[in-house]
Amino acid sequence: MRIIVSTLNAKFIHMNLAIRYLKAYVQSKYNVEIAEYTIKDPVMNIATDLFNRKPDVLGFSCYIWNIEETIKVIKLVKKIMPNVIIVLGGPEVSYDVPYWLKRIPEADFIVMGEGEKTFEQLLDEINGNQDFSTVPGIGFIKEGKVQINPPANKLDLREMPSPFRFEEDIPDLPNRIVYIETSRGCPFQCQFCLSSIEVGVRYFNREKIKDDIRYLMKNGAKTIKFVDRTFNISRSYAMDMFQFLIEEHLPDTVFQFEITADIMRPEVIEFLNREAPPGLFRFEIGVQSTNDLTNELVKRKQNFAKLTRTVTMIKEGGKIDQHLDLIAGLPEEDYQSFRKTFNDVFALRPEELQLGFLKMLRGTGLRINARKYGYIYMDHAPYEILQNHVLDFEDIVKIKQVEDVLEKYWNDHRMDQTVEFLVSHVFPSPFDFFQSFGSYWEERKWSRIGHQREDLFLRLKEFLQNERVEQWPLIEGFMKYDFLTNARYKPRKPWWNTVLDKKERAAVYARLLEEPTLLGKNFASLNLDEKDLYKHTILEKIPFDIEHYFQTGNIVDSPSYLLVYYQPATGEPVSFFLHEKEC
Repeated sequence: MRIIVSTLNAKFIHMNLAIRYLKAYVQSKYNVEIAEYTIKDPVMNIATDLFNRKPDVLGFSCYIWNIEETIKVIKLVKKIMPNVIIVLGGPEVSYDVPYWLKRIPEADFIVMGEGEKTFEQLLDEINGNQDFSTVPGIGFIKEGKVQINPPANKLDLREMPSPFRFEEDIPDLPNRIVYIETSRGCPFQCQFCLSSIEVGVRYFNREKIKDDIRYLMKNGAKTIKFVDRTFNISRSYAMDMFQFLIEEHLPDTVFQFEITADIMRPEVIEFLNREAPPGLFRFEIGVQSTNDLTNELVKRKQNFAKLTRTVTMIKEGGKIDQHLDLIAGLPEEDYQSFRKTFNDVFALRPEELQLGFLKMLRGTGLRINARKYGYIYMDHAPYEILQNHVLDFEDIVKIKQVEDVLEKYWNDHRMDQTVEFLVSHVFPSPFDFFQSFGSYWEERKWSRIGHQREDLFLRLKEFLQNERVEQWPLIEGFMKYDFLTNARYKPRKPWWNTVLDKKERAAVYARLLEEPTLLGKNFASLNLDEKDLYKHTILEKIPFDIEHYFQTGNIVDSPSYLLVYYQPATGEPVSFFLHEKEC
């Protein structure tokens, strides 16, 4: 048999872990090829490539982000290869199996849940007696009726083969995200999550995992993401893995984890703050809601005070970026409650704050009880909610307006100082800023067009002037600082009308050439001459004492100069401050 396992990834940089486990598990018996595509690839191109490979058995790994495009591929493939046996697996088709068998009659079999052993047994029957009633954990149509075979016992993960030792993957490792799992299952019962269905946590062989990580790093992997639902559920296990990664990591490698912040002990954080190199680790933390009733209704145990302690300690360590998640649309979380949740979490100033919307996943308790909370949601994947009995569609639309500007103006870190000033001193709360700006953004239809870096500053300027904010001169000063200090290489022309004329600029430069220590020892050590100053620096006037603000957080109405030096070799900016009175 010629066997192909395939999937449509969300992006090219992703490497699907599931189909590699399938290949590894059956490779002693069967030669399996991997065929990966993306949801952006034309369906005809995918079908043509699969046709040219001439498979006898074709498996697809199915998720909410790819199921609709996968169905299109399946239907086309079956038209041009009517004899190919199509097998579906993955979280999206593991539940409501009768529905999927009827909706996708082109599919011959559906593998439910953990699929490695089941896939092997299914291939044995396809290649042998074809008595599919003996294969546990599959669904299929027999004599016009849906037949679902009960699942087998869970696998012993300690005996699982490595999914990474394929030579054809090696050239791609440096440029793609490599996913790795050290455990399966989740100890929690969050009713919006599929992981809540599997009881208990099972671990892979720790030493094999370490060998896999060594192999991946040796072959150039730069970003390795652990997909364990709660990486730190076992403190001793997490500590051992953290220690290993700190001791054996290679330069430029980044490891990402999903952690539960409120169970992380302070001594673990102190260890990471002390021993971990900056940038080696990145934590993803699901907060979802700070509404106690909401968390109780979805069976989510969360101590926000302890979560805050963890996030704050990690942030103060300055070595680990944190990505915090929110979910809009959970039970009894109305618009005002979500506003509070957003503000509670934004107060922690995470490096990224991801605003998502509840998806009613098949098999979850929340979908089963959808009527209880008045949920109306999309019929097809991703099953995103449209409203419930405390959050109407208009509220959903408003929160979506927040999502767009949050991504561009906070998560991308184009203007941190500006946003910090706006949310702390200009608008009633962070949510109110992002909501007001997001609504204006949508009114101007900016979500439908692309934006250069300079455009984003001009869009914010237009919004703030439309709001008639009293502090505009101060805000413009922060925007100038953010624009100049986040530029890679010296900008040719700023987006503002400079208040410095040639005479004043020349006078300041002359003063600095005469006494470079005015900008400190670091500037003086550059030994810049007049030509270097004009070629590699930008000088701008700020209407307040910007150095004093960064030191104290207080605005002093005393103009100052910002000088940004762009290093010739790298283009990296270095900023210096000078009081106007010193010139």
